Amino acid sequence: MSEQIRVVIADDEAIIRLDLKEILEDGGYTVVAETGRGDEAVTLVDEHRPDLVILDVKMPGLDGISAARAIGEKHQIAVLLLTAFSQRDLIQEARDAGVAAYLVKPFRRNELLPAIEGVLAKAHEDRAIEEEIRAIPSPSGSEDKIETRRLVDRAKAILIERDGLSEDEAFSSIQQQAMQTRSRMRDIAAGIVDEAGTST
Repeated sequence: MSEQIRVVIADDEAIIRLDLKEILEDGGYTVVAETGRGDEAVTLVDEHRPDLVILDVKMPGLDGISAARAIGEKHQIAVLLLTAFSQRDLIQEARDAGVAAYLVKPFRRNELLPAIEGVLAKAHEDRAIEEEIRAIPSPSGSEDKIETRRLVDRAKAILIERDGLSEDEAFSSIQQQAMQTRSRMRDIAAGIVDEAGTST
């Protein structure tokens, strides 16, 4: 999967950009562009349309959270935020800006690649949920997306614990059941949650 994944890196420290690029390319990802500025990151995403953008919180031009917000307004792209340990208070703000996950610096290779896989999986799920909501419109719009995501996450946790599935397998199971029964993923997830509640 990683071979097709295109990444833009934005960090104002050249040595960190170099480390990131090396780890990503060793992991089979393609780094299509890199920059030390947040405003340039937004431009590079417009130009390259990557699958993933890695943003540092503190950068000249535009900070990582503002860059993530600007990117999210135009594109559906997975965002991983790099943050110093002392910046954990920014995490909620980052989530509100559409950041899927964050990694505390200094990070290790064995932390980065799993974090990227998780971000990409979540982005894939979000796209599937959005497509479903577009296909079956609801007057509540964004509230429906939040509720669907909440129910799907709870149902996934149940399937992972009960059936020993991976996170990807649990989501695929919900998605397939929805397609087979011509139902919404939200309804399938609610059924799994209800069934687990009655069996405990």
